Amino acid sequence: MFGLRIKYLSFFFALISIFSFLNVIYSYYLNLYLNLNTYYISLATSLLIALGLYKFEKIKIKITIFDKILTVFFGYLSLPLILCLPFYFSIYNLTFLNSYFEAVSGFTSTGFTIFENIKNIDQSLILWRSSIQWIGGLYFLFSIVYLIDIYDESFKKSLTNYLSFNSSEILKQSTKILILYSCLTLIIFIILNLISIRSFNSLNLAFTIISSGGFLPSNELSNILKNNTQIIIFSLLLLFSYFSIFFTYNLFFIKKKSINFFYEDLHLFFYYLAVASIFLLFFSFNKNFSANLLSISSSMSNVGFSLNYSQSNLNIIYLILVIIGGSFFSTSSGLRFIKIYSLFKYSINQILSFSRPKNVFMNKLLFTEINFDFKEINKYFLTIIIFIISLFTLTILLSFSSIDFESAFKLSILTIMNTVNSSSYGLSEFDFYNLSYFTKNCLILFMIIGRIELLTILIIMKKFLFKD
Repeated sequence: MFGLRIKYLSFFFALISIFSFLNVIYSYYLNLYLNLNTYYISLATSLLIALGLYKFEKIKIKITIFDKILTVFFGYLSLPLILCLPFYFSIYNLTFLNSYFEAVSGFTSTGFTIFENIKNIDQSLILWRSSIQWIGGLYFLFSIVYLIDIYDESFKKSLTNYLSFNSSEILKQSTKILILYSCLTLIIFIILNLISIRSFNSLNLAFTIISSGGFLPSNELSNILKNNTQIIIFSLLLLFSYFSIFFTYNLFFIKKKSINFFYEDLHLFFYYLAVASIFLLFFSFNKNFSANLLSISSSMSNVGFSLNYSQSNLNIIYLILVIIGGSFFSTSSGLRFIKIYSLFKYSINQILSFSRPKNVFMNKLLFTEINFDFKEINKYFLTIIIFIISLFTLTILLSFSSIDFESAFKLSILTIMNTVNSSSYGLSEFDFYNLSYFTKNCLILFMIIGRIELLTILIIMKKFLFKD
């Protein structure tokens, strides 16, 4: 019998009801009545479910890590069922599958959309799309803490600088994350307004950036960013979802700073600086460095935005940046830079140990005294193996749907890494609306798989294949 923690999910259903209420107010304020009733439906439904789940759970048994994984996975399936209601009951005659696809895409912070022309969508529904991403980003951060047992000891040690994993302080720690997440969203919104971006666009983009989402409030980003100053500042704002969510908090509000608070972010900073410098020196021959910087930042943060111009010679580089990803405790996806770096360093040390057997090579991260052991390396290696298996499985499934192999391969990477399709990857014109039911369901499943830690798939397989 699986012990689903439905009380954990009740908070997010309640959050959906809050955003539904805010959309009702927004619609009344701007006289947007076309889809007003849809938000009443999502408000009533989510509120009833939240209250029902909170009162229903009475199980006191000890919950296992498998139960936690199942709870998070169930949340990714069930929460979009409510989030899709404003799409389904809107005036745009969307099928339930298309509505659910849009909701899952937003909730997983992927950004694939079935809407061909954003200009024709009601403003309140555009805001709803962005709100879905914000809720999904928060759900992802909470899930990292909830599933902390599956992660490596070095990650746990770094998180204990900010969070207590004492069960009696769960509410306090969750509140800390919620407040920080909300404050960072507000900071991004203010900065976007300061660089003369329309308030409506600033709000939607703030929701998108902090959640590492991919929904735009316009058809093209070039319709919003008009000059190089805006492009560069926007590119730097994308790093909010690249670095740890605690980086800004620790930088400004913690007096006694330790290198352990910054070790991952220091690695990420030098990695970002190195990539940006290489692009400045070797790939800015058309004087498009600001556009390249935007693609770099959005790829490394798994947002995926780009300006609409041809970058076919750089597609593979941007895809590699997407796969590597950003910080462990951020809303970005990817395999995580620290994992790739640790695995690379361990492999080099193993090779050098055979050529110089008398030397001792330490598997230690730069800027810190943290050592990674063989068990952690095994986890990193398994994560990469699972990613490769997932990648080729989805590529084959998409190829069955008459999608050419190159597009299927690129789309598979973006799906598993929860990154929106754009000209950076040669898929800006990809049509999701006319995909078959089978293809849409495959993408929905793998968007969710990409959002949960890939290692959890192995735990689920072990549970079902090797029963006691």
